[in-house]
Parts: sequence; C-alpha cells; structure tokens
Amino acid sequence: MIRLSAAPMTWVATGDSITQAVLHTHGARGWVEHLQERVRWQMDRLTDIVVNTGVSGWRAVDVLGSYDHLIGRFAPDVLSISLGTNDARAGLAGLPEFHDAMHQLIDRTGKDAQIVLHTPVLTSIAGRETRGTLPAYAQTVRDIAKEAGVLLVDHEAHWHEHFDGADPIAWLDDPAHPNAVGHLQMAEHTLRVLGLGAMEPRT
Repeated sequence: MIRLSAAPMTWVATGDSITQAVLHTHGARGWVEHLQERVRWQMDRLTDIVVNTGVSGWRAVDVLGSYDHLIGRFAPDVLSISLGTNDARAGLAGLPEFHDAMHQLIDRTGKDAQIVLHTPVLTSIAGRETRGTLPAYAQTVRDIAKEAGVLLVDHEAHWHEHFDGADPIAWLDDPAHPNAVGHLQMAEHTLRVLGLGAMEPRT
C-alpha cells in the first residue's frame, strides 16, 4: 500500500511501450493516465505530479543507462517500474542481466522512494512464439520485489485469473500490447493493489 503524505508527491512511471501507451490505445488513455486521473483529480491531490517516462522498445538495461534522465532528476516519491516484455526476447539467457538491471534501478533510487514493480501482462497465444520465456521474467519480477522488499503489482496473475487459460486477446491490440480495455484493467488492478481505491464511474 502506498503511503500518502500531506505534502505534494511526485510519481514517476518508467518502462516500455506499455507504460508509454503509444499507438495501441488508439487515442484512449493509457494506464498511467488513468492513475493520474485517480490521484490528481478523484483523490483531490491536485498538486501531485505524475510523470510518464516509458520508452517504446526499451529493456531494463536501457532504462538503467538513462537513469538520471528518466528517473533521477525527478526525485520521485513513488517510482513505478514496468519492464520485461522486451527483455523476454533474449530468452532465459537474458534473465541474469534483467535481474541485475532491475536491482540496480531499485538501489539507485534509494529508500526515500516507494517503489512499485509490475509483472508484464500476458501476450496472446500467437505472441508466445517470440516471447515464450515471458513467464520466467514475470517470476523474476516477483522474486526481485520480495528480495528488495518493494511493492508488487502482479498483472500476469490478474490476467490469468480473468482469462483462465483462454487467449487474452480481448484486452490486447496486438499479440503483446494492451488495448484501451487492457490499459483500464491494468490501472484498476494497480489502484487496488496500491490501496488507492477504484476509478470513479464516468457519467
């Protein structure tokens, strides 16, 4: 659960194209934008700042290499890290590099920030041909969260629970990227896990 302060907070969400939310929402809000709506408007934290530094196609080592630009200069009170979908293209051989880079991102941010790790969402059945080891990366994220004592939002488990073995294409725009519905599901699951309530109904 996120600890909210009386003073304005800075939230940084870093990751890949799923965090950046380009193209595949077709103009709808991405999950970070939904989070911002909840925090800054519905929760009346008007002077909080939510920064999205996701970069399409990037892996954990890429984010680490641009740490100061993407994360450090914002001195986040809350740092969300959602990676693994692109890293999984390296297969099992890429897991040690992924594990090390993720730990370095946490260590460089330090104990002043509340850190949230996200497991990757499911791909479609067709997408598993190129990302067959994605479950191993999701498990690595779980392991890192436990090792580092940080918060975990387990999207993979949430999607498995909902689809129960069926192809999750209803929440996807292509084999690997969530559509608008998928992004809203990611946002709502994140809010629940972080103890930030639920999106208010749109009227």
